[in-house]
Amino acid sequence: MKKALHQLGEYVLLMKKAIAIPTRWSMFFKQLIKEICKLGVDSIWIVVVISVFIGTVIAIQISLNIGSPLIPKFTIGYTTREIILLEFSSSIMCLILAGKVGSNIASEIGTMRVTEQIDAMEMMGVNSANFLIMPKIMGLMLFIPVLVIFSMVTGIAGGIFASYTGGGMTPSSFEFGLQYYFNPFYIWYSIIKSVVYAFIIASISSYFGYMVKGGSLMVGKASTNAVVMSSIMILLADVILTHIMLT
Repeated sequence: MKKALHQLGEYVLLMKKAIAIPTRWSMFFKQLIKEICKLGVDSIWIVVVISVFIGTVIAIQISLNIGSPLIPKFTIGYTTREIILLEFSSSIMCLILAGKVGSNIASEIGTMRVTEQIDAMEMMGVNSANFLIMPKIMGLMLFIPVLVIFSMVTGIAGGIFASYTGGGMTPSSFEFGLQYYFNPFYIWYSIIKSVVYAFIIASISSYFGYMVKGGSLMVGKASTNAVVMSSIMILLADVILTHIMLT
């Protein structure tokens, strides 16, 4: 408990130092574009691939498990849409991104710490936390809605593909289910959740990387801790946000 409170205090102080007005806006925007490309654009491929396969699998499994003639076939499309919009494209996808993006952030900043690059910045009077962490947080938070939309579209496309390949459903019934009682708020709900998750991933991973002490082995440990803690906090935030926004 004492260690957890100590880490929480360090995290809050680091975020207070990191989330500040940049001294040089030109340098900040240059770093921001770089982080958007590295953390966001480079993650599109994995989001698309995973979403297509998961959307296909969800549709097939629901179709195989709905065997009662009393349940209409359009329920398959309806349920697939709800799963993708409410949970998969935001929460599950961000858990996956926590492994890819979070470990990348922690290892990058951790390597800079053990090679004394951060110490050199501090000696030159540069706010290293603001320079290194703020663009990563802003870049991921700005681009995460794009990744969520890509996930939604490709996930549903995977479900439509499954309806054309058979499995006890027809494309017309599946497409009817996709439109049945559609609530546009669910899209905004997923985007809002993902923005919160993006802050969690970027800030926690930056904290573990920034606080690395020791050699290269500690960088690997920091990356692991960043992914684990980010995943736990994403699940906790999911429960809180769902209770606040949907109940």
